[in-house]
Amino acid sequence: MSYISHISKDLIQFMPIAAFEGEVIVVDHEQQVAPAIQYLRKQKVLGVDTEARPSFQRGTHYPTALVQIATHERCYLFRLTHVGLPESLAAIFADPKICKVGLAFKDDINGLRRRRNFTPANCIDVQSIVAQYGILDLGLQKLFAICFGKKISKTQQLTNWENSHLTPEQARYASTDAWATLLIYEDLMKHEPLTPEEVATLKREDKERMIEHQQEIQDQRLREQGIEPPPHLTAEEREAHKAQKRREARKRKRQRQSAKKKTLNTKLEKNNKNTTGESVSR
Repeated sequence: MSYISHISKDLIQFMPIAAFEGEVIVVDHEQQVAPAIQYLRKQKVLGVDTEARPSFQRGTHYPTALVQIATHERCYLFRLTHVGLPESLAAIFADPKICKVGLAFKDDINGLRRRRNFTPANCIDVQSIVAQYGILDLGLQKLFAICFGKKISKTQQLTNWENSHLTPEQARYASTDAWATLLIYEDLMKHEPLTPEEVATLKREDKERMIEHQQEIQDQRLREQGIEPPPHLTAEEREAHKAQKRREARKRKRQRQSAKKKTLNTKLEKNNKNTTGESVSR
């Protein structure tokens, strides 16, 4: 079975809701860290996500407050505002034997490294591989809906993750995101990836559909104003037009380089003449 490349939010809203139903363990005291690490070190694949206090002011960012790490049965919520980023936890992200999967994972890893520096290993960003399986959507909710036909709630996303206590709703939301990422990755691994050529074709066709859709919207607006839309270029004509623009850009670049070289040579010749003239006068 192949995946669909896109799914609409309108369709997702009618899907049944999915949530993590395993054991959720909040780690907010140092003595809870060791048992959690002991369990996680026994796993082969872990779903990971992080949360930070939301910022509603441009340019203001808050440090990572929570890192959630999930298996099918259990999810640990490490409250970094309480326990920091323990060295033993950083070591898991640096362990090449344990696969860690996340969404927009580079941002999560960078946030964690600001608390304690480590060299990440075997950390896979699901967003970087979904196109290989024919999926062009990147959001967690859409990916989960495409893979499983269910919706995960995002209602707690903008809550304060630095509160003294996590609410049950926050804990369930956080664990669901990490668990959902794990499930998506495992589901992708059951499928045969597309070839690079097939991925390129898929993206090109998707881009063409987007262009056609935008043109339809523009045409409709013109008709509503009593204006007949102009004829549109075909895909081949658009490509030919782009190729022509690229050739013209390269030509202008060569002309600029040639003019620059000519100016430089003129200056060199002038300097040489001045130097020769000074030598003769001496």
